[in-house]
Amino acid sequence: MIVKKVEVFGALCTNAYFYIDEKSGHGFLIDAAAEADKLAAEAAKNHWTIEKILLTHGHFDHIGAVAELSRKFNAPYLAHREAAKYLLDPQWNLSAWSSAPIILPDAVYLDDGAIITLAAAPSVELQVLHTPGHTLDGIVMYDAAAQTAFVGDTVFKDAVGRTDLFGGDAAQLAASIKNKILPLPDVVKLYSGHTEATTVGAVRQYFSRLG
Repeated sequence: MIVKKVEVFGALCTNAYFYIDEKSGHGFLIDAAAEADKLAAEAAKNHWTIEKILLTHGHFDHIGAVAELSRKFNAPYLAHREAAKYLLDPQWNLSAWSSAPIILPDAVYLDDGAIITLAAAPSVELQVLHTPGHTLDGIVMYDAAAQTAFVGDTVFKDAVGRTDLFGGDAAQLAASIKNKILPLPDVVKLYSGHTEATTVGAVRQYFSRLG
């Protein structure tokens, strides 16, 4: 599998990721955050077909290019069921204070444990792990075969997501990390929304240092 990080700039700098099956050239775009033209050009340059747009959570800095790219790629966008609170409400997704409030009414909603696959490569599987705390709808998307996970703003390199926004809860975030991320193998690489990649083992060491 190919992991291609593209930094895009809206109100914030956010990591968007292409997750592409090498044989078929089909894959996912994870967190179509901003700069739709830049992301579309990256896919076109590499001759990638984007089957689905996946959202780790519904904050404005992760969803700004979703509507445009969903049309351009003819690809549905998928999010956890709790994301409706964010995708349908510019106050909850924090875009209400921008010049272009975001409303995304056509999401395909997922539950904890759902498996996301590619039509062109059905053996590629991402498991949805619901990790509320930063937001109500936060998810990790985990590829056990590739030992790869996309974690959004749940954890970062040597940090965790903030919990002071709509739906945030520090105790819930700690439980999500303990129950959904730390049980994964230490070698699993974690791709976050705003920092360099880390690993489950590094997250475990970070929490052990905190005591």
